[in-house]
Amino acid sequence: MMLKGEKYLWKLPNTAIDRVLQVASDYTLSLPIAQTLVARGIVTREQLDAYLFSVLERDVEHPSQIRDAQKAVDRIIRAIDNGEKILIAGDYDVDGITSSALLLICLLPLGAKINFFLPNRVKDGYGLSVKTVERAVANGYSLIVTVDNGITAFEPARKARELGIDLIITDHHKPHDELPDAYAVVDPHRADCASRFKFFAGVGVIFKVLSLLYECKGLTLPSKAYELLLLGTVADVVPLIGENRFWVRHGLHYINSVESPSLGMLKANGRLTKPKLSSLDIGFSITPQINALGRLEDARQGVRFLIGSDLNEVKEVGALLLSLNEARKELERTIFAEIRAEIDAGRIDVTKERVIFAVGSDWPPGVIGLVASRLVGLYGRPALLFHTTKSGLAKGSCRSIAAFNMFNALHDSKDLLEQFGGHVMAAGLSIKAERLPALKQRLEELAAQQLTEQDLQLTVTVDAQALLSDLTKKFMKDMEYLEPFGNENKQPLFLIKEVTLVQQPLLLKDAHVKCTLFADGILKPIIFFNRPELFERFMRQKERSFDVVAHVVENVWNGKTNIELSGVDVSRLVD
Repeated sequence: MMLKGEKYLWKLPNTAIDRVLQVASDYTLSLPIAQTLVARGIVTREQLDAYLFSVLERDVEHPSQIRDAQKAVDRIIRAIDNGEKILIAGDYDVDGITSSALLLICLLPLGAKINFFLPNRVKDGYGLSVKTVERAVANGYSLIVTVDNGITAFEPARKARELGIDLIITDHHKPHDELPDAYAVVDPHRADCASRFKFFAGVGVIFKVLSLLYECKGLTLPSKAYELLLLGTVADVVPLIGENRFWVRHGLHYINSVESPSLGMLKANGRLTKPKLSSLDIGFSITPQINALGRLEDARQGVRFLIGSDLNEVKEVGALLLSLNEARKELERTIFAEIRAEIDAGRIDVTKERVIFAVGSDWPPGVIGLVASRLVGLYGRPALLFHTTKSGLAKGSCRSIAAFNMFNALHDSKDLLEQFGGHVMAAGLSIKAERLPALKQRLEELAAQQLTEQDLQLTVTVDAQALLSDLTKKFMKDMEYLEPFGNENKQPLFLIKEVTLVQQPLLLKDAHVKCTLFADGILKPIIFFNRPELFERFMRQKERSFDVVAHVVENVWNGKTNIELSGVDVSRLVD
């Protein structure tokens, strides 16, 4: 069943009440939490136990199941034993930074002669380059290990083979039709990979390799590894299912028990005073600070910061992260406003065009992906943003919707592109600027073939109906069983019917609307972020009742924890 809200189409749950009651009884859960589980298809005893309770032996597959993992481990051990120089070739985002730090903290204690290189986003571009391979050889390295990149590094792999340096690729991006000619290619997306679980971040792939290496050595991984695995996995927005769900849970338990100096600095920067961090806190407050380094500065500082061996450097880089993240937010707001102005003027027609396509010469390439994500959320269609360079090349960042496979679309347009890579929902590419109109036309044609009007409708999926009286400490405790929340395990969305306003709404920072709801004798505060248009609507609503869909959250203020609502949408209000 679908209902039309002020902004979104609401997809309501269709659940059998007898099954909901059974789940609630068997697991002693609040009814809205039980309904959420049933609505998500988690209904059998086996499914419920697997989802609610993590078990290492059941949830985690042996790393040797990943193709070439053992081959990579054997080569790394041989390099350590022979005193060979090893170079880590990483990436400038949080996944690449944490992957590089993870390799260092695991191999340095084993006596490895190891160093790392992260490319500069603007000067070097993405991924392993021929120049990096040549420099490695010139500096006496005999082994390169990529993390979070390399699956499309065909030319660098050929150069490595030619110069006699071994290349181990560890990556999680989808391969093209062929693989690079490397010593080992460790990527769960390989067609010939037997691993059941395919959806690791780059840090997850190298974690599996290092787990196998430490097992071969009869050693236990450093505990710090679980913090780095958590940060990289959450930051890269990979599905929080299967092994990812297990390791993120484990990582959260670790960081909420032992606080590293770097994490303490990030918490202070983000003004996080909660006693326990969640995956949402990590994704919204912690990792964007680290990402700001790669977007606007030198990502290499992030590796040393996360390792945290020099406390003075942790403080220094932590202060830099805070200022860079504020600068990133301002740049994001500026670019977003420019594109909104183009849309308002009709130069970008979101009523007819199925793909948002925008180009800027002064847009930092590290920020346009974030703006693309905001545009997708606002207009419900794929977005591609490009930064043009003086050399005539345009570098783009894409974000998509569930109904449009961006990786396949770029694959079908590869005759126009210089380079591309990524995932179903997010990708990066480079293209000669004069080919941008042809790419726009190609993508519009593909979108017209694949997308219906309903695909382009902004839709939210409601998990369960709740009463304000349901929202108790017991309810919040039950919801913890559903965590960690993220991609493919969304924070539950609840429908609360027939509420009224008891006070005038407040407009905060000209963007957010805060008010108090009343129903069945209960008062509950709610805030709608980035929905300023609701302020005037609420002012006219007065005592008339309406429905709301919202997330239920805990707000910690001055040491006191309150249960509140984070509003997503409301039913049609009075005009």
